[in-house]
Amino acid sequence: MARVLVIEDDETTAREIVAELSVHGMVAEWVANGREGLERARQDGFDLITLDRMLPGMDGIDVVAELRRAQVDTPVLMISALSDVDERVRGLRAGGDDYLTKPFAPDEMAARAEVLLRRRQPQTVQRLRVANLELDLVSHVAYRDGQPLTLLPTEYRLLEFLMRNSGQVLTRSMIFETVWGFHFDPGTNVIDVHIARLRRKIDTAGQPPLIHTVRGTGYMLTAAQETASVTP
Repeated sequence: MARVLVIEDDETTAREIVAELSVHGMVAEWVANGREGLERARQDGFDLITLDRMLPGMDGIDVVAELRRAQVDTPVLMISALSDVDERVRGLRAGGDDYLTKPFAPDEMAARAEVLLRRRQPQTVQRLRVANLELDLVSHVAYRDGQPLTLLPTEYRLLEFLMRNSGQVLTRSMIFETVWGFHFDPGTNVIDVHIARLRRKIDTAGQPPLIHTVRGTGYMLTAAQETASVTP
């Protein structure tokens, strides 16, 4: 089971994080002080850290920066009420791996944690496969039923993210920040446009659809239509 260090000074938020991570099979330990959190992160073999931005004892930015200086490479999910772009950039440049703003949906927090944990696993796989869809990670070529598909660079990155997290609902925010590399603008339809283009190339006539829309949330790539809220 993955071990997660939760560094958060607000007890209600901390308990919410710990409870949600537990539901997803992770063991979480809570620390309420930045300096104490830094010491725990240095000493113990945690698989992931969730880190509040504003903490007593030591600011979250300073905590993650000090961890990186100490060669601690544990993935860090920063969580903060400071949502402007400059603050997000500061957190990521200091050494954070992802940045989630408060208030947040607990299931999205857990999903981001799972993605960071998967990134930490050794990447020895050279091909991803879902049903008869394959993605060659060396040649950057996708195949459906053995036939090569012509993908633009952004389409390839989008497909890789979907396939690496197959069966998991990915929010528009998660997709945008991972594939495009910056904060999601809810007023843009760029994700929907790229998903539509990818569908036209992958879910061709006669092939069962693999890319599904999860109403009100985002998208999921899966060989099976798993819930009533999922539509092709």
